[in-house]
Amino acid sequence: MSAHGCRAQPLLSGWLSGAPGAWRIRIAAQPGAARSEVVGEHDGCLKLRVAAPPTDGRANEAIVRFLAERLGVPARSVRLVAGHAARRKLVEVAASLEAGALAALLYQGARP
Repeated sequence: MSAHGCRAQPLLSGWLSGAPGAWRIRIAAQPGAARSEVVGEHDGCLKLRVAAPPTDGRANEAIVRFLAERLGVPARSVRLVAGHAARRKLVEVAASLEAGALAALLYQGARP
């Protein structure tokens, strides 16, 4: 298991754990992309391209904004809990969505 838990007990495809109201999403971030988007899964994490550079916390802020917007929750409901200076991140999301609905919203518009 990595330092950020990317191989933890899986609930949905390995990258999502928790329950409605208290989800944890394991992310493999790729900063500096042309646009922010979900591009699939990688090593038990949700792979996310981020249209922000990995400097001064800008990529982390972009991840929080992207997830909040995609899930329809306020940015204050999304919190980076691990991986602040790494590409592997653990994010907590306070959303009352079921696992399938959460995954569908994240993958909405994702590249095949």
